[in-house]
Amino acid sequence: MKIFLSFLQGKPGHPIPAYGFWEYYIKNGIVESGHSWLELQDVDWAYGLVPKSKESQEQWMDNAWKKTIAFLKRNKVDLFLSYLYPSQIDIDSIEEIKKLGIPVVNFFCDNIREFKKTPIQFKAFDLNWVPEYKALEMYKKARAAYIHLPMPMWVEPKYRSLPKLEMPKVSFIGSNDIQRQLLFEKAIALDLNFELNIYGTAWQDGSHRSESSAMPLLGLKSKLFNQFEYINKHGALNWYRKLKQRNINIPISVDLKKAIKGKPSFEDYIQITKASYVTLGVNRYPSYAFPLHKPDTYSRLRDIEAPMLGACYLTEWTEGIDKMYVIGTEIETYKTAEELVDKAKRLVRDKITRDNLRAQGQQKALSDFTISNSIAQIQKHLSI
Repeated sequence: MKIFLSFLQGKPGHPIPAYGFWEYYIKNGIVESGHSWLELQDVDWAYGLVPKSKESQEQWMDNAWKKTIAFLKRNKVDLFLSYLYPSQIDIDSIEEIKKLGIPVVNFFCDNIREFKKTPIQFKAFDLNWVPEYKALEMYKKARAAYIHLPMPMWVEPKYRSLPKLEMPKVSFIGSNDIQRQLLFEKAIALDLNFELNIYGTAWQDGSHRSESSAMPLLGLKSKLFNQFEYINKHGALNWYRKLKQRNINIPISVDLKKAIKGKPSFEDYIQITKASYVTLGVNRYPSYAFPLHKPDTYSRLRDIEAPMLGACYLTEWTEGIDKMYVIGTEIETYKTAEELVDKAKRLVRDKITRDNLRAQGQQKALSDFTISNSIAQIQKHLSI
């Protein structure tokens, strides 16, 4: 099967959240599954997410979709597979691709964080690839065609082994955000002997600042327009929480600073994830839609990657995680900072349990949660 990819490919360095890894994962996963991919190199899909004027966005849309349709008319493909945000989608173009006899499938992994309801643009696709268990009800209500499949994660075969030697540490790898910081501050405060190791970016800054504290000064008209747009999209309660939290500046405690180790290289990232006595996952996330100290959660990409690498994995419980793994056999979970500390310390003391979690978790992830399996499920669903 030939698959046309629109999966956030683009020039590096755009001022948007990390995007290059998606292209790496999906391309390698497609090849491993025995299929092939095609792309249109002169369309910068990632640029479609860069903030710009309405006129510039419309120009990008017109150019990108005209080139794409012309390419698809010249090149036979069996599936159009995309990772597109609503602002990148031209419904008429999607319909034109469907008229060419090409099924169109869109993956999106931030439904819970981004939307209160499924965007109307997503209803244009033959199928929506939805990884978040919590988002399924949203798609049901919208009557949008969907399939619930894991995040598209691919691990290089040479890393698909269990560690020969363990690192005697409890490790977390990820950038700083306010929810992660508050969780780890509480964990450290509960037990000053809890030897936590934190790797990633933005931890060295010494504090967390809310997003709005870094926003540029705007004129009154622009501020009012932005506030109206925000309330219309997210609701008044969300806006009120944003106002309350806009000047939050939480210094990192002296005790938590001791746990911060810097950003690892790629090889170190693999080794730390794979070989630490315990590798932690955090599924809460910053959102003004929820109270600061009662955050929402959803399963993240790390919930697949870490077990694939052979980690002894302890992640934050969220709805649906128990449908992915047998808790206590393939991975372990926690719901509170107290549980995090208690279970991590127990796993550090129990090598037999660690070894079993590594083996069982890796077997489940590499057998059930691969891109190959996801593509096969999509083929079956669409009968292609």
